Amino acid sequence: MALYALHIKNMVCPRCIKVVGEELQRLNQPVAEVKLGEALLSQEPSDKARKEIKEALAANGFEVLEDKKAEVIEQVKRAVIALIRTGQVEHLQTNISDYLSEVTGKEYTYLSSAFSTEEGTTIARFVMLQKVERIKELVTYNELTLSQIAYQLGYSSVAHLSNQFKQVTGLTPSEYKKSASHPRKPLDQVLDK
Repeated sequence: MALYALHIKNMVCPRCIKVVGEELQRLNQPVAEVKLGEALLSQEPSDKARKEIKEALAANGFEVLEDKKAEVIEQVKRAVIALIRTGQVEHLQTNISDYLSEVTGKEYTYLSSAFSTEEGTTIARFVMLQKVERIKELVTYNELTLSQIAYQLGYSSVAHLSNQFKQVTGLTPSEYKKSASHPRKPLDQVLDK
């Protein structure tokens, strides 16, 4: 049996999977599986059902993707977020460009060009911004030292982490930790735009 794939933008966590699955079930769609960025249905939805799905998911901050370039860009974002959120950067045996090419099955030059055109920033900048958001989170939890955070996120040193953090936030990690507010962005909104 062939499955019909819906590619969905802004799915960044297990809660997103749950919400998308619940919405599709509420709309009586034949859900086979829901994973980050994708819902597999056992049959293609009608035009009317597709419109209902788009509206229901949009009400929850998601977007059904219609073009292949947008799907690939979402794959890149999900791969970067997953790599950083799971702390697997330290275990990466290749550089991030090779990793993203492997995950998407596309040449990095294509990924880089498509990402920059559509998102208005580079993949490298997106990776850095995602790392900074993760640093904010980990610093706020106060469970790891800066050295442990630097290692987990693949930085060569605490100084490198601190310099990049200050470049983005205007504060050192220590200053950020001491500040009264800890402003953070939702993962699907971490871009320069």
